[in-house]
Amino acid sequence: MKLLVKLGGTLLDADSTREALARQIAAVSRAAQIVVVHGGGQQLTRYLTERGIESRFVNGLRVTSPAILDAVVKVVAGSVNRQLVAALNRAGGHGVGISGIDAGLVEAEQMDPALGSVGLVTRVAPALLDTLLAGGFLPVVACVAADREGRFYNVNADQMAAACAVAFGADQLIFLTDVAGVLDAGKALLPRLSMAQSESLIAAGVATGGMLAKLNAAAGALGQGVPQVRICAGAADGVLARILAGEEAGTRLAPEEVCAR
Repeated sequence: MKLLVKLGGTLLDADSTREALARQIAAVSRAAQIVVVHGGGQQLTRYLTERGIESRFVNGLRVTSPAILDAVVKVVAGSVNRQLVAALNRAGGHGVGISGIDAGLVEAEQMDPALGSVGLVTRVAPALLDTLLAGGFLPVVACVAADREGRFYNVNADQMAAACAVAFGADQLIFLTDVAGVLDAGKALLPRLSMAQSESLIAAGVATGGMLAKLNAAAGALGQGVPQVRICAGAADGVLARILAGEEAGTRLAPEEVCAR
């Protein structure tokens, strides 16, 4: 079993939640191959605010000036990554902190000059992930990438997770976030969702912001061979073990799913 687990930065901001997730991931890693991709938007915004640097977003993407890119490397690929790796190791895992820059794992190009150094993933070379996993290690990937000329890019963590899941050959992509799952227009949880139904939620303006990014990333992963995607609350007790045991948790997305409650 191969799993790609994406952790939202909000979940990693509190010591208690980070430690609880680390225990879950470390336990599951003894029976499955796991790659973790993480964000760190909340921590980054706080770091920037403390230094008087304003954050501006366009369609959910942070406009990334040189000063903000420097902060992304320091905070997301630095302190957030290190804290998570340390928590995994305390829980008995064998975490190794990396980013898309390492060994050319994730290549990117500039998405739009108006967004600055925001990157669009163009290629994932999973050899580093395969090598680490074969050695019994648990890769923890920060969402920073580079192009072949060595220019750094800030990559949306959901997009990074989907791209890595495809290249890694994941059996399941799991987004652990701070919401229960995908909600309909009446704010009710949708336990199952097809790609077509996901597109309808987007077209109707029901899915916006962070959820819009996750649904777009999920569609990309499903369309390129990942069998299923989950979006669920990372703070829920034993959520990873429950998913692997076949329990319903959050929203399950697959090409053939029928929306149900």
